[in-house]
Amino acid sequence: MMIDDIISHNKTFVATKGYEQYVTSKYPDKKLAVLSCMDTRLTELLPAALGLKNGDAKLIKNAGGLVISPFDSAMRSLLVAVYELGVVEIMVVAHTTCGACHMSFSEFEHHMVERGISEATLETIRRSGIDLDQWLEGFHDTEESVRRTVDTVSHHPLMPRDVVVRGFIIDSVTGSLQEIR
Repeated sequence: MMIDDIISHNKTFVATKGYEQYVTSKYPDKKLAVLSCMDTRLTELLPAALGLKNGDAKLIKNAGGLVISPFDSAMRSLLVAVYELGVVEIMVVAHTTCGACHMSFSEFEHHMVERGISEATLETIRRSGIDLDQWLEGFHDTEESVRRTVDTVSHHPLMPRDVVVRGFIIDSVTGSLQEIR
């Protein structure tokens, strides 16, 4: 199992003090938060392309690098970063060829049922007021998605107006940034 391999690696990492090079505080040195996609291509590429090292910024990742509602966990994390951790600038960084582009519940539903989620469970969720189509909807235009997320963050009623919020798309291969205005 992969998790067992990770646990084994972790024991060696701790025993050989591999962590020492990563010691830093909880406060981001650059007073920066980056909201980005969880895509595996960005795991090392994103910090390298932005020139960030451990301790420089708060990295917040989710499917698509989105704030899908003003009170979702990404927005909560950004507010905590600002009020608790001293962040004064926020970068929203989407990427090329994102899997969340064109994602929809209709694509997931078949897989969910195939993996044992009953139609009754899906119907119960719908009856509780959750719109699964909207909740699992991706986006169709990456630039517009970045603009929408930047707008949601910068105009959030709890976000201080002096926090700088800017949006970008990073090339998933080269790491080149394009600012979206």
